[in-house]
Amino acid sequence: MEENAHRDISPADVAVAAAVSVRSLQLAFRRHLDSTPAAHLRRIRLERAHQELCMGDPRRETVSRIATRWGFLSHSRFTAHYRSVFGIPPSRTLHG
Repeated sequence: MEENAHRDISPADVAVAAAVSVRSLQLAFRRHLDSTPAAHLRRIRLERAHQELCMGDPRRETVSRIATRWGFLSHSRFTAHYRSVFGIPPSRTLHG
């Protein structure tokens, strides 16, 4: 998941790569990470977007463009997820 976070991957794709069923994958994520595969992937993508926002040039980058690059198609949902994890809006990170 870490290596392919930029791709459009699903829990089924991860299960195939791990040679387990989707249900086994879900149970393993719940047991070991107290999460779901989708939530874990979203967290990885948020971290990557955060890194880009921290390093981004606000004259050349936008929050929407970075969010879209990491698979967040809804600006408002991205902003809500970002704020819940990092405590500030993504625009403040980019312009900070």
